[in-house]
Amino acid sequence: MKPTGLFIIFAACLIPWVWLPSIGQGRDLIALVSQYIGVIALIVMAFAQLIATRLPGVETVFGPLDQSYRLHKWLGISAMVAILLHDTIDADMRGLGSETLLNEAAETAGEISLYGLLILVVITIATFIPYHLWKWTHRLIGIFFVLGAAHYLFILKPFKNGDPLGLYMAVVCGIGVLAYLYTSAPRGLRPARRYTIKSTEAEGSALAVEMAPQGGGFRHTAGQFAFFAFDGAGLPEPHPFTISNAPRSDDSLRVTIAPLGDLTNSYTRALNSGQSVRVEGAFGHFGRSLKGQQIWIGAGVGITPFVALAEALSDGDGPVQLIYAVRTRGDAVHVKHLHDIAAGKKNLDLTIWESAERGRLDPVSIAEISGHSLTDCRVLFCGPGDMRRALAVGLQRHGVSQRRFQYEEFELRTGLGVRAFLKWLGARI
Repeated sequence: MKPTGLFIIFAACLIPWVWLPSIGQGRDLIALVSQYIGVIALIVMAFAQLIATRLPGVETVFGPLDQSYRLHKWLGISAMVAILLHDTIDADMRGLGSETLLNEAAETAGEISLYGLLILVVITIATFIPYHLWKWTHRLIGIFFVLGAAHYLFILKPFKNGDPLGLYMAVVCGIGVLAYLYTSAPRGLRPARRYTIKSTEAEGSALAVEMAPQGGGFRHTAGQFAFFAFDGAGLPEPHPFTISNAPRSDDSLRVTIAPLGDLTNSYTRALNSGQSVRVEGAFGHFGRSLKGQQIWIGAGVGITPFVALAEALSDGDGPVQLIYAVRTRGDAVHVKHLHDIAAGKKNLDLTIWESAERGRLDPVSIAEISGHSLTDCRVLFCGPGDMRRALAVGLQRHGVSQRRFQYEEFELRTGLGVRAFLKWLGARI
């Protein structure tokens, strides 16, 4: 994620200290700290709501959307921690006057917001909970933000809403509320393009879906993904899929869907020719530069961005060594198409690595396949997280720094990494 976005969030959390020292003179310091922690919770929640809009400026400020969504998750968790601290540390200050019914209602709103957000954060990081349940409950997070904003506006506090700090926080809350209203608006009001499914075809263990635009299509670059909502299949919710073709003159698109979970299993069974598709995007910066010596590693359906990148590879790019790791050749996706592309491009070499016969792909094998030192190579990876982490560590021993190991990890839901931490800890005990 971009340092610019992190700096903006950090600065936004520090700005209240411009006014807090003068506000806190002669008052309870502990209560003031608690109120500041509550303010931080609102600020980071507002940024989380803003990232969820997927507006064009989000990637510009916070980085590619896969990284921005990880930031979105951690902002939500940070807000939850801040709210729990705010609730635990006594924020009541003496001398602010007696409470009215509105103040009491604001206190109640804060309690509802606290417990509602706690439940939603638990559902988010508990990845065993079905995706459709998480998706439905996740819509409520904006409501709990609104309740938190109402709590802030109408509780007794040592400054007025019309004071500089009050106005600053009103702007923050306003941005968060507007972002929530935008994400909650009917889908027809959000910018998107309409496509029609032309054909569906089995590709190894996956399903390739070809789509033609209804009217004008949209621009994308090879390696990007978009959000697709398939109408008429009982699956109206948008879901991110990599666009598995380079830009075409007719703006047609292809996505390749593997049945990896409950939702994608439903897609592979429910999609048919003639169905309408609503497409939002495109997003991501994966493989933006094809210049210089590169190694591309795709595992399973993670080959899809590399199919598009291979199509887009020009004579002045690369050279590129493409390694496709798959359990068996029968599981491979677009393998014939990849061979055809490689046959027509002198700067692209293709290796199919069948793990059922050759074992797991490792850095030593990657170096042997490339036939040269990896020190000056840029490595791009798309595939399972466990494989990515293992290769990242191993490739460092071959001179591939983290800066030159690029990967795409678009997961709408990720846990806290507790299982990976316990595995790492167990290996060292």
